[in-house]
Amino acid sequence: MLGWVGDIDRETLDNTTFRTVVFTGEHTQLTVMRLAAGEDIGREAHHDRDQFLRIEQGQARIELGRTEYAIDETHEGADDWAVIVPAGVWHNVVNTGNGELKLYSLYSPPEHPDGTVHVTKADAMKAEQTHGA
Repeated sequence: MLGWVGDIDRETLDNTTFRTVVFTGEHTQLTVMRLAAGEDIGREAHHDRDQFLRIEQGQARIELGRTEYAIDETHEGADDWAVIVPAGVWHNVVNTGNGELKLYSLYSPPEHPDGTVHVTKADAMKAEQTHGA
């Protein structure tokens, strides 16, 4: 396939992993994510890339900060909410609901190696410590 064409709602809702890379292009990458109740992505900043997140299912608190140690803004989000995180902004997404939080993310440029699958958050953290993404 020259690009990616698919049902993003279904792809996101059917995902059972913490993070799976669905498509990697030269300038943009599509991932789907699932967070269990109370789970979060983890505070992070991408200093050289922008990120777009869209919640397909669930409830979340989005935390944004200018530095690693400060939360300057919090926003409550749910189904169909979107977030754009500019490069350099510290952020976290926390599942505040009782069920799973399902979302997808676009990184520009790509963040993770093509084909990445992190079944759990622990897998993702180990990979980031070992490989940087």
